[in-house]
Amino acid sequence: MPDRPLTSRGSATYQRILDVATQEFAQYGIAGARVERIVAAASTNKAQLYAYFGSKEGLFDAIFLGSLERIVNVVPIDATDLADWAVRLYDEYLRRPDLIRLATWTRLERRPEGHLVEDRDRLDDDKLRAIAEAQAAGLVREGDPFDVLAMVIAMSMAWSPVSNVYAATAQEPPELHEQRRALLRESVRRAVTTS
Repeated sequence: MPDRPLTSRGSATYQRILDVATQEFAQYGIAGARVERIVAAASTNKAQLYAYFGSKEGLFDAIFLGSLERIVNVVPIDATDLADWAVRLYDEYLRRPDLIRLATWTRLERRPEGHLVEDRDRLDDDKLRAIAEAQAAGLVREGDPFDVLAMVIAMSMAWSPVSNVYAATAQEPPELHEQRRALLRESVRRAVTTS
């Protein structure tokens, strides 16, 4: 957000830029996204975009960090039922394929190794703590909580828009998604739970 409060008109412009840029970055990545296309589709100008975000990279950062927060808030973890959490992640990828594409572009263009975000921007402390507590309670297999988290997320992405095997869409038959949800739920349950 800008340093100073926005007017209602400014807020609308700010949100239009975010909405358009999310789609632009999801489709073209950081290097391929064009500020000219973003400002034209958002009915604004470069000066306004730069006033709000500082640069194209600053705009991407705002969008990407917002997408991480959205996933955390829309799909909160339940470490006592990681299988259900994986299914809810799968559903969110179907609803918002752009969010997973943004993460993929970040991995490809910015952080090919290590964590996807800088340590100061990580949002997984609560998740890791919840997994560790579930492990202490004997509900989740022993091991590094981060590795358990990474495995469950990877399994939830099996049919995501960035899958190397098959990218599912929300337009496919509902019964196909139900089959995938059932397989994912059972696979995660067997892989990471103790029961």
